Amino acid sequence: MSPDVRTTVWFSGGGTGGHLYPGLAIARALVRLRPDVRPHFIGALRGIEREVLPTTEFPFTLLDLHPLYRPRVWKNWRTVRGAVGGWGVLSRLARDQRPPLVVGTGGYASGLTMFWAWRHGIPVVQHMGDAYPGLTARLSARFTTQAYLGFPEAAATLPQGRCAYVDTGNPIEPPPDIHPDQRMARERWGFPASARVLLVFGGSQGARAINKVMASWVDAGIPRDLCVIWATGKAQFAAYAPYDRPDVRVVPYLDPITDAYAAADLALVRAGMMGTSELSAWGIPMILVPLPTAAADHQSKNADVIARAGAGVHLRQADLTTASLDATVRGLLDDGIRLARMAAAARARGRPLAAQDIATRIERLLSEAAAR
Repeated sequence: MSPDVRTTVWFSGGGTGGHLYPGLAIARALVRLRPDVRPHFIGALRGIEREVLPTTEFPFTLLDLHPLYRPRVWKNWRTVRGAVGGWGVLSRLARDQRPPLVVGTGGYASGLTMFWAWRHGIPVVQHMGDAYPGLTARLSARFTTQAYLGFPEAAATLPQGRCAYVDTGNPIEPPPDIHPDQRMARERWGFPASARVLLVFGGSQGARAINKVMASWVDAGIPRDLCVIWATGKAQFAAYAPYDRPDVRVVPYLDPITDAYAAADLALVRAGMMGTSELSAWGIPMILVPLPTAAADHQSKNADVIARAGAGVHLRQADLTTASLDATVRGLLDDGIRLARMAAAARARGRPLAAQDIATRIERLLSEAAAR
């Protein structure tokens, strides 16, 4: 068996970016540690991985996988058909690649591969990014060797026994070792060096509810000494581009986002695992407006955990109004001591080296398996 085949590691997950991008970060960190390892990604034809994986350096296989259709149970024939067909594809792929380990990164796209690996005696490890892990993560934890937690609080909701839960944080692009100068970052946005800056974003697609209230707040009048970096999402940018002005910079998305993080005193965001992890690593206090339709309301659970840690304020979407946003922002910016404590609490939760930490643990497992 050649070294290339022997060191092929399957990464399985996707459906959404929150389940795919952590896997990519871990895979890249693992290759840096072990250049002989070849990650192979397995995902769903209908997930974001269909668009993203062809742009990466990694080989991949996409299966006709579907989630469990709980409200519309009559559609679950697709789930069963996809699982049966996918099982055969995995068996054929394994005959060529013989993976010694499978890394699951969550979402319905990861469940079948992890279950296949368990049934064939292949060790499984997982990354679980949210404070309340999804159904796939909770079920597969019963046969997982190690699980790397984005939120340490998640361990309380998971089955105890075989799996070792490790508080690693979520794999993100870490802040530079030397942070950019905040005053210079503000000047790059055209803001006064002494300005206070609010960063607003709602993920790659934007957040309609946040955008709507932001527009109303700008119309009503934001604090005089406040400047705003507002990423609307590509699909919604045209509707809000007219709000762009010297103190309110409106952009479709932030890529790279470093200058925005470096300039910000405070952020208004959804409560997704990756955005909140990046903000924590940068030490930026958060006003969190969870997406109420997120699966199992997991964003609300993320927001609760961050708020209890003192790193953010949980503002329900139902309570998000022009008046409540204005009062919350003014209250935080006018209380420098509280804002500094929130920033410190965010930094305390930050895990900027999570990808490297997870990759090191996976490499250790690979070395132990090779030695047996």
